[in-house]
Amino acid sequence: MQATAPELSKDEVSRYSRHLLLPEVGLEGQRKLKSASVLIVGAGGLGSPIAMYLAAAGVGRLGLVDMDVVEASNLQRQIIHGTQDVGRLKIESAASAIHSINPYVVVDRHAVKLGADNALDIARSYDLIVDGTDNFPTRYLVNDVAVLLHKPVVYGSILRFEGQAGVFWADKGPCYRCLYPEPPPPGMVPNCAEGGVIGVLPGMIGTIQANEAIKLILGQGTPLIGRLLLLDALDMSFRELRLRKNPQCPLCGTHPSMTRLVDYEQFCGVSAPDGPPGSRFDIACAELKQRLASERITLVDVRSPAEHRICALPNSVLIPLPELEDRLHELDPADRIVVYCKAGIRGAKAVSLMHDEGFDSARNLAGGILAWAREVDPTLPTY
Repeated sequence: MQATAPELSKDEVSRYSRHLLLPEVGLEGQRKLKSASVLIVGAGGLGSPIAMYLAAAGVGRLGLVDMDVVEASNLQRQIIHGTQDVGRLKIESAASAIHSINPYVVVDRHAVKLGADNALDIARSYDLIVDGTDNFPTRYLVNDVAVLLHKPVVYGSILRFEGQAGVFWADKGPCYRCLYPEPPPPGMVPNCAEGGVIGVLPGMIGTIQANEAIKLILGQGTPLIGRLLLLDALDMSFRELRLRKNPQCPLCGTHPSMTRLVDYEQFCGVSAPDGPPGSRFDIACAELKQRLASERITLVDVRSPAEHRICALPNSVLIPLPELEDRLHELDPADRIVVYCKAGIRGAKAVSLMHDEGFDSARNLAGGILAWAREVDPTLPTY
């Protein structure tokens, strides 16, 4: 934050009057908010309420990092975007919404994929970071950047009906690596695109994150440092876990061994020179369409029953990936088998497993049913 906080204009005094009445904020606190800068990583489900409430609160400068475009499936939870924004860059859509909420806020747009090559430079000029990401590589990257730059990061994550929120600040408590030294195996934890999420959950967790960011800027209250807040929206219950700094943490421990950023895709096991496991057994949509016209092929859907009900290829057999190993006896290794999922990742894992069990002809539909809808049958609904 600036050494000398800027004065408020007459219009700003009126705009923030309800803040000015709070002893914990007041005129001095509102000036702190005006001089503060916050980097928001992700302009999706969590980033939406975070950006909107920080803008409304009068945080003077917001940085948005996101390279995705708005899709129709985002609108159920990413409330900063509207129907008219489909196809537009998320950071452009979000910037428009922020300026409509508060024209006094400066918005920095970073339409890039955050990585080890640019993250330090992007984050360096901000007072704190708010993590609105949905994947483990970026989550570890954001944490490591915050530790190396001695900045706090306000953490949040969501899936289905459950959410988490906390503040990781290595100078004052544990970092994310103290809680999760190693990422889960690839595919073990589904993302929202695979597992789903109730639309209001990002708002519940995102507003908690925004509240924590405001508290940190003001220097008021007790931030969630060393505390992880767990929310179960289905039962509407909260739990709190106490976290301790790990002296053996390679990043923020007593004798850190990590002094620079690493390859986070490789660290989390989500990339490899040969692609995902089983990808060498892919079959393209066009080839499958041609072969279905002249050959007998068994189609196996390894998605969830809920996904299968949304859309499915005709005459396909539903065997969800978690059940596949126990149900392989239902399939004939001599048959020509093509496995499919939503986008190809689970299908590749399924085919890799099947080849290990002697299903040598099994193939995975490259790009999954989304690619089939895009390239072969546009009448299929997508999700």
